[in-house]
Amino acid sequence: KKNHVFIIDEINRGNISKIFGELITLIEPTKRIGQTEGQKVRLPYSQKLFGVPNNVYLIGTMNTADRSIATIDTALRRRFNFKEMLPDEEVLDGIYVEDVSIKDIFIKMNKRITVLFDREHTLGHAYFLPLKDAPTIETLANIFENSIIPLLQEYFYEDYEKIRMVLGDNQKDSEDKQFITIEENDYNDLFGYIDYDFDEMSTYKINSFALTNIEAYRSI
Repeated sequence: KKNHVFIIDEINRGNISKIFGELITLIEPTKRIGQTEGQKVRLPYSQKLFGVPNNVYLIGTMNTADRSIATIDTALRRRFNFKEMLPDEEVLDGIYVEDVSIKDIFIKMNKRITVLFDREHTLGHAYFLPLKDAPTIETLANIFENSIIPLLQEYFYEDYEKIRMVLGDNQKDSEDKQFITIEENDYNDLFGYIDYDFDEMSTYKINSFALTNIEAYRSI
């Protein structure tokens, strides 16, 4: 008589016919045991009749950035309600590293990503949850170095000008505060005087010093 919940992670990446098989019909609310249209199927191995009761709940998760709902079988889409779960900045309320509000920089970066890319690629609040237990510059630096910057590189296909805009580097008055710095290339010095049209006049570098500089985060 207790409720039971099955959670299928990344359901859009699974082989739906193998996951559900004959259950695809039985999970419909009207086909549950006890309903007027309740049905049972005979299991292929045990040959026992099997049905799905009302107290069984199915939750399938998927990443909105995948935008893969179109690839989900139509039959499955009819049987599930889709609920959008956007990043929740309130979870980060009250988290500070020194005197810098993590919630504030989180909101600002996500607003910039929404404009430069789209709302489906905003940062999730889970990246910053380790700061609840360890609100240190070292923890914050680790999050940016190993999660945030690599994610932005993936989102913007290493278009570092846009990455710098998300991080506010284009507005910072000092390289010490910039997570991504710009180094102008002297092609004549590198290759001599040659007639060649280079696409990029600059090289972008991740500034390790800024990752541990609280002013870099304050200036986001």
